[in-house]
Amino acid sequence: MKLNTYLMFNGQCEAAFRFYERCLGGRIATMMTHEGSPMAGHVPPEWGKKIMHATLVVGDQVLMGSDAPPGHYKQPQGFSVAIGISSVADAERIFQALAENGTVQMPMQETFWALRFGMLVDQFGIPWMINCEKPA
Repeated sequence: MKLNTYLMFNGQCEAAFRFYERCLGGRIATMMTHEGSPMAGHVPPEWGKKIMHATLVVGDQVLMGSDAPPGHYKQPQGFSVAIGISSVADAERIFQALAENGTVQMPMQETFWALRFGMLVDQFGIPWMINCEKPA
């Protein structure tokens, strides 16, 4: 079994995934639009360029997402995308990159369990937790 995070956006999926590609150092493996697909008739014509499915590969991990169909988007709540990083420098770099034009909820700092931990909501409304655990 494999669990993957699937994020829904309000029309900004392409911009978000290009941003995550840059912040996380991954590569976009899939970026399908509604236009030209069997789903094109199920969305308004102006929605043709919106993302039906996107996949970002970061190392051996996959982040997926799409633009929610018109009228179906709901602001994300009740979860965070958690990233575990072994390097303090990488944790701080990724936190700062994802925080660009977003809202920091807990600044990156040392905690009793982590060399660095921080929480933020990025500019696309997605909540993140960045964790660099202390060695055992």
